[in-house]
Amino acid sequence: RHVFEKPATAFNLPLMGVPLQPTSPAKRNKTETGAASKTWHVAMSVKAQRTANPIRAIMEKITSQKREPIEGKPMIPLSLGDPTAFGNLQAPEVLSETMVSLVRGAKHNGYGNSAGAEDARAAVAKRFSTPHCIYKASDIIVASGCSGALEIAINGIVDEGDNLLVPKPGFPLYQVLAESQGASVKEYDLLPSQGWQADLAQLESLVDARTKALIVNNPSNPCGSVFPKEHLLGFIDIAARHKLPIIADEIYGEMAFEGVAFHPLAELAPHVPVITVGGLAKQFLVPGWRVGWLMLHDPVHALDDLREGFNRLTQLIVGASTLVQGAVPRVLCPEAGSADAASLAASDQHYMTTLQDNARFTYERLKGVVGLTPVEPQGAMYVMVHYDPAVLPGIRTDAEFVERLLAEEAVFVLPGACFGAPHFFRIVFSGPREKLADAFDRMEAFCMRHREEGV
Repeated sequence: RHVFEKPATAFNLPLMGVPLQPTSPAKRNKTETGAASKTWHVAMSVKAQRTANPIRAIMEKITSQKREPIEGKPMIPLSLGDPTAFGNLQAPEVLSETMVSLVRGAKHNGYGNSAGAEDARAAVAKRFSTPHCIYKASDIIVASGCSGALEIAINGIVDEGDNLLVPKPGFPLYQVLAESQGASVKEYDLLPSQGWQADLAQLESLVDARTKALIVNNPSNPCGSVFPKEHLLGFIDIAARHKLPIIADEIYGEMAFEGVAFHPLAELAPHVPVITVGGLAKQFLVPGWRVGWLMLHDPVHALDDLREGFNRLTQLIVGASTLVQGAVPRVLCPEAGSADAASLAASDQHYMTTLQDNARFTYERLKGVVGLTPVEPQGAMYVMVHYDPAVLPGIRTDAEFVERLLAEEAVFVLPGACFGAPHFFRIVFSGPREKLADAFDRMEAFCMRHREEGV
């Protein structure tokens, strides 16, 4: 029921784990003879041809199609991982006030250090240091969002022909960035029957001489799972045995639900280098502001050359927004007991309560829908839902499920094929409760209708 396989997709787009094939140099440089030779044609580079994001491609393909509105059923998009999409969740007032003040102060309008402003780097180091992982400002590199931090981390580590170990289901940008460099990914399985914990034995079997790093995403996008401490130690043991640095994607690190402990991976790794990426986007509800960071934990002094490489790569875009960096110290490190600290805590409490309540509502509502089996989320803003083709026999793939749900009920979710999880789809549950309830009612009607077709 939960066996992963490569399905056909209704969208004819690149899937997670399927490498892109650039056109040959001969084809790229081909010109026509005669009069046609006077026409212009500037071919894209091989790097550009290697670069395609399945999520963006599917979003753009579907949203660009002209669809007649369905009477009484306005569109409900539960597809994009943007917690601001519906307007029910807002950035903390402290952050908004800080940005207004910075704009009016006009002291953050110029260029800055490409690796980040010193006070912003110091604030990140202070906020995320733990008893066994104490960062200095020099251990922090500020990037253009967490995606930009991932780009620096991956581009700094892999060369053409190398590979990375990545989770499946997983965030497809890991593959996009690796393949853009001419590298590849090897996917280790996350098991839905075990709350999306990794098959560590299968993971270790993937390591070869060209494996350069292990990526661990916790809490998970798309799964909404949070790894327990013992499981994280298993990743660390494998990395230590094979001398692999770990790239820890912890953009949702402070977004675990009540009763679920989140453990920063670097805190647990006294003998393994860990490059942790994070950012303001999801925790502070400003994904469009594009400030993220890398944090380098190097207890074995293995990253000296890589530090220099990362700093060189920041020069490609001359750093992240200096204006937004100016707000980082105040929101990450408010003075204890201050009005700022109280306001930020209240904002975070409202945000996390909303997400946790919506997660519980989503799980309870969908586990009663015929043909659907959600895997209970423990953090972030996502849930993966399995659909059973034996119960809904007229729907062969998750891509077809998504396309028909959109066409018939105007509810938009993402197919599991985006993440390497056939017969699943991902829901973003950060929207208003009434929107979720309406969407799930439509989803249930859809499943009932298609079950009856197969009876």
